[in-house]
Amino acid sequence: MNKVIYISGPITGDPDYHEKFFAAEQYLTCKNWKVLNPAYLPDDMEPKKYMPICMAMLEAADAILLLHGFTHSDGSMLEYKYAEYQGKEMFGSLEAVPVLKGD
Repeated sequence: MNKVIYISGPITGDPDYHEKFFAAEQYLTCKNWKVLNPAYLPDDMEPKKYMPICMAMLEAADAILLLHGFTHSDGSMLEYKYAEYQGKEMFGSLEAVPVLKGD
């Protein structure tokens, strides 16, 4: 069974976040990961409404990918701290994420 990875990174204030998140998703999928991508959520909600959804996705994940600039995002920092607390695998770059053997 494939492992699940959650993508975390700055969204609010980044007009290019869709491109970055979807490129990361494609790359991770090619490495045989199942990807949970918060960029699929609607764009028109208040930031605080996203966090319960994102935390549920993170809870279901085995690992987290922290995109460049995550330290400048309040939401990403919450996700980072939660993943750390839960002992999830953490990756700070796409290149650091291992290729998984297929089913």
